[in-house]
Amino acid sequence: MDKNFQEEFTQIIKFEPPLYKQRYQFVKDLVEKYKPKKVADLGCADCSLLWMLKFCSCIEVLAGLDICANVMKEKMHTLSPLPVDYLQPSERSLTVTLHHGSVAHKDPCMLGFDLVTCIELIEHLEESELKKFPEVVFGFMAPSIVVISTPNSEFNSLLPRVMLYRHPDHKFEWSQAQFQSWALETARCYNYSVEFTGVGHPPTGMEKVGFCTQIGVFVRKYPQTGESVQSEKPTEAVYKTVFKAVYPSLKDEKYLQNAVINEVLFTAQIIKHRLMSKREEYDDDPERKSKFQPSMDCFSDYLGKLVVEKNMEPFISGNEVYIPLTTIFSFPKVNRLCGTFEKLCKLIAGKVTLSSDGSAVMFNIEHENE
Repeated sequence: MDKNFQEEFTQIIKFEPPLYKQRYQFVKDLVEKYKPKKVADLGCADCSLLWMLKFCSCIEVLAGLDICANVMKEKMHTLSPLPVDYLQPSERSLTVTLHHGSVAHKDPCMLGFDLVTCIELIEHLEESELKKFPEVVFGFMAPSIVVISTPNSEFNSLLPRVMLYRHPDHKFEWSQAQFQSWALETARCYNYSVEFTGVGHPPTGMEKVGFCTQIGVFVRKYPQTGESVQSEKPTEAVYKTVFKAVYPSLKDEKYLQNAVINEVLFTAQIIKHRLMSKREEYDDDPERKSKFQPSMDCFSDYLGKLVVEKNMEPFISGNEVYIPLTTIFSFPKVNRLCGTFEKLCKLIAGKVTLSSDGSAVMFNIEHENE
C-alpha cells in the first residue's frame, strides 16, 4: 500500500510509529523469534521490508515478488552491497533476488522458503487471483510460516476520509470475521494452524473494532516432504528476475583469506609496536639498557632455536622483529576467523612475510626510523 496515501487518511487518528512501520516491525520481531534462513516477501513493492530484513543476521536468502516491475526497479539499488560490506564481509552469506510476476502463478524459484510474508497484498488481488493464492502459497510454496496482513474494514468508520476502501487499488476489505473465516478454512485445507493479531490499536473505548491492520500468522503443522514438492514443481520458470545481489561473505574462501591476512597483519603490528616501545624505553635509560641488551644478544645467538619454539615470545633480532603465529592465533578474532591453527597457516601462506620455518610473522625495521 502507498505509504503517503495511508498517512493522508490516518492524520485524524495518529499512529506512532506509522502503521507501515508497525507492520514491518511485526515481521522483524517474528524473524528474530523463529530465525528463518530463507524469507520471501510477496508484493514487495518498493522493497522497504526487504531492506529492513537484510540486516537480520539469521537470514541468508531474501526474495521479493511483485506484479509491478517499475516500483521494484526504483528502489532495488537499496538492496545492493555497500563498500563497507566488501571491507568488512559478514560471517553469514546473503543473496537478495527480486522477481517480476503474479502470486497467482507457480514458479520453482519460490520453493524452499522458511517464511513468506504477504503484507497488505491480498486486498489488491482480483477474485480469480485470490482463488489461486492459497494453492500457490500454502500448497505449492508450503513454507514453515506465512504472515498475511490486510486492512480491517471495521476500523474504517474511524477514518473520516475513507468512503469505501482505504486505497483506490483495493478490490475488497474484510471485516475481522471475514478474514478469520477465510484464514481458518485456508489453514484447514493445507494443514496449517493460524493465530490472529494486528497492529494499529483503536482509541480507548472502541476496542471492539479491532486493530487497524489485522494479521494472521500461519504455521505449518507437518514437515513438507521432498516428494510432494517435486511432484508439484513446474517444468519452467514464469517469473522474470529483475535484480540479484550476492553479498561478500567470510564463507567465501576469497573474502575469508583477505580478512585473515588483514587481521594477522593488524595484530602483528600492534604487538610489534608494543615491543619496540618497550625497547625504546630501555634505549632512553642507560642503566635499564645495560640490563636489556644482553637478553637481546641472547635472542640473536639462539634465533634458530627460538623461532621454532611454539610458545616463544615476540622478539627483536637486529633489524628484524618476529611475532609468533601461535601468539597471533591466540587473539580472539583471529582464532574465530580461522578455527584451527592449521587453517591460519594455510590462509596466510605466500601472502604474509614469515620466518624461514614459517612459524612467525617477520618485519624488517631497518628503515622505519629514517
